[in-house]
Amino acid sequence: MTDNLADLTAVDLIARYQQGILSPVEVIEAVLTRVDALEPKLLATYALDPEAARSAARESEYRWRHNEAGPLDGVPVTIKENIATRGTPVPQGTAATELIPASEDHPAAARLRKAGAVIFSKTTMPEYGMLSSGVSTFHPLSRNPWNLALTPGGSSAGAAAAAAAGYGPIHVGTDIGGSIRLPAGWCGVIGLKPTHGRIAVGIPYPGRVVGPLTRTPADAALALAVMTGPDRRDQTSLPDVWGNRESAPLALWGNTESAPLALKNLKIALLLDGGPGLPVDPEVSAAVSNAAALLEKGGATIVPIPPILTREMLDGLDHFWRVRTANDLRALPEDRRNKVLPEIREWVSNAADYSPFEVLHGYSQIQVIATAVDAAFADYDFIISPVAPIIAFPADLAYPSRDPNKPFEHIAFTLPYNMSTHPAVSVNCGYSSTGLPIGLQVAAPRFNDEAALALAATLTELLPTRPWPTP
Repeated sequence: MTDNLADLTAVDLIARYQQGILSPVEVIEAVLTRVDALEPKLLATYALDPEAARSAARESEYRWRHNEAGPLDGVPVTIKENIATRGTPVPQGTAATELIPASEDHPAAARLRKAGAVIFSKTTMPEYGMLSSGVSTFHPLSRNPWNLALTPGGSSAGAAAAAAAGYGPIHVGTDIGGSIRLPAGWCGVIGLKPTHGRIAVGIPYPGRVVGPLTRTPADAALALAVMTGPDRRDQTSLPDVWGNRESAPLALWGNTESAPLALKNLKIALLLDGGPGLPVDPEVSAAVSNAAALLEKGGATIVPIPPILTREMLDGLDHFWRVRTANDLRALPEDRRNKVLPEIREWVSNAADYSPFEVLHGYSQIQVIATAVDAAFADYDFIISPVAPIIAFPADLAYPSRDPNKPFEHIAFTLPYNMSTHPAVSVNCGYSSTGLPIGLQVAAPRFNDEAALALAATLTELLPTRPWPTP
């Protein structure tokens, strides 16, 4: 049990609020003290608002005293800056954006606010969310709490750094090719990419989701429960057929003794080769293999499978995304376009060279990937793999490949589930020889988000952990 209120889980906070032995006012002060101490090094926040946070905490304290509390009342939460919150500009990580305050809350932000969460800050992201790092022309360079010379990952860069550093228990990010799971893996936290449509995204786009980054699977489940549900602004959002899940973490993930018993009849695919892209670091492969061996020892059947993704699939998406981004940049006035990160401008510089047939072929790879993932799941309850083929790379690199023309060589394990809409969660499964976290990805059949989190919870019980970083 931690002595610092900033390190308490959301489940623990709610239990203590219910018992009347802790106040949201005390908790937000502890979190703000943590942020004040570490933020000069981590640079994970955007639009931090301590006074608004204190006011919201006082209102939450009143609700708890008068039995009017919501399911996340008084729990400190950060939200990635591209998830709109009313009154705050949404720069999308780039100096090219006009800073116009958002007129309303994004669906996820609205649900969190309604649930009583204390939204005390936004978190940083890289240029247009198109990098797996924190490199941005708008935000200062965010850093990894485990090693300040390294990236926290991206594009939910600040969210992952904040989760690992203990800026409160729940942080909300977005993911279109790995942007929640990659930074979660490199920062050693839980990162859930939910089933597409489970959490409304406001303006839908193929593969784009909103999801939580937390220190525990139970907190991720709690955040998911609160944010789940349809919204008129997102025609892809799903009806809430899961019912009231606010108490699920206490019921499903509190009983650690029975967790290994759930493994006995499971058939789990082990994917150690992502296919195209960077080779898998031997330390990453060893850590994931060790986790698989522990699951097998607990009763699961582990079956190695070949790569799901092909070079044609990955390059096709690359070509389509280049053209899409180039089209967005063309719409900007020249003075603002020139403010875009040079690596992004170089990436899209040849977009006009692709024929319409090549662009259509690239877009069609979304369905090709979805079909391939469906086929891979035909005989398995879960697919486990590395989150990324490498450990965290230097913070100032836009891409681990160091090449703007090869920006997606590290997302072969994460990208398929965005295109297929399956839920996938990152969970820490070990540490490198230099003490850096290594992420394991658990993917589950569609709509089985809670099952993916339950297996992640089992892994956290089976695998050794180290103290959280104190940069």
